[in-house]
Amino acid sequence: MDLTSPNDTVPAPGGALTEMLRALRLEGVDYGRCELGAPWAVLFPVQKAARFHFIGRAGCWLLSPPGEWMELKAGDALLLPRGAEHILASAPGVQAEPLESYSVEPLQDNVYAVSNGGHGAKTLLFCGSMHFNHDGSHPLLAMMPDMLRAKELMAGEPGIPHLLEAMADEATRNRAGSGMMLARLADVLAAAIIRSWVENSAGDITGWISAIKDRDIGRVLVAIHRQPDRNWTVEALAREMGASRSAFAERFTAVVGETPAKYVAGVRMHQARRWLEEEGMRVSVIAARLGYDTEASFSRAFKRIVGSAPSHLRAAGGASGKG
Repeated sequence: MDLTSPNDTVPAPGGALTEMLRALRLEGVDYGRCELGAPWAVLFPVQKAARFHFIGRAGCWLLSPPGEWMELKAGDALLLPRGAEHILASAPGVQAEPLESYSVEPLQDNVYAVSNGGHGAKTLLFCGSMHFNHDGSHPLLAMMPDMLRAKELMAGEPGIPHLLEAMADEATRNRAGSGMMLARLADVLAAAIIRSWVENSAGDITGWISAIKDRDIGRVLVAIHRQPDRNWTVEALAREMGASRSAFAERFTAVVGETPAKYVAGVRMHQARRWLEEEGMRVSVIAARLGYDTEASFSRAFKRIVGSAPSHLRAAGGASGKG
């Protein structure tokens, strides 16, 4: 799900932010329509994919990532961008079990019905896992809080209340195809939540958000993220901004908080990580694509920035040998 309008093609003041949002997409993985009778508590362990929850009927309690209990009402929606561990429960203190311990039945593609044996008050939830096309190391995802709540962002995104109403209708009426409709609405709502946070709640955040909103530096950042495998010298980046080499380097470092070379290296290794984990690309192919003379020199740079050897990530990702 694209985080921008398909008609938003003309760069404007802040157009770099629009471009970066356009590049960040949500890809639904799986969703569960959960009808749970009290007492119940579901443990959602930490995961790479984002978590999404919508409370369709009655209410429940959330043990949030900071370790505090929060009451949720019908119509609440939550997005946990980096999949932080948390618990949803009928009441605080109920022993939590993983979702897999409940009855899970397939409804349709990527949508499942989840239930338990509780005979108390029934709560209806719609829970999902979503993959971003960028992992949590992307600057935008890394800056987000552990949890975003739709109702707290309504003022900045007028469409959110309508999406919540539509989800509530689909969740409670359980019509034919409601699981698929809920999955589509969840994708759109998650995109609206992120956009609202970026455009409003993140307005006072310094660093990367400020940099991408800067007309000149933002244009440079978009160019880097669009073509991470390009040989980005300081001179080439300075031309993107239309400034001298020294003036560009000084301005970039002051606004972004790190040198152009360090930022480019981080983006390139982020891209390399995606190639390894998602496409199973060979390390030698990635090294050549990113302009390294040898596989060993690339591997050293990758381990220094990412923290682990590229061969380990490729193996963990179930490499397919592409490339």
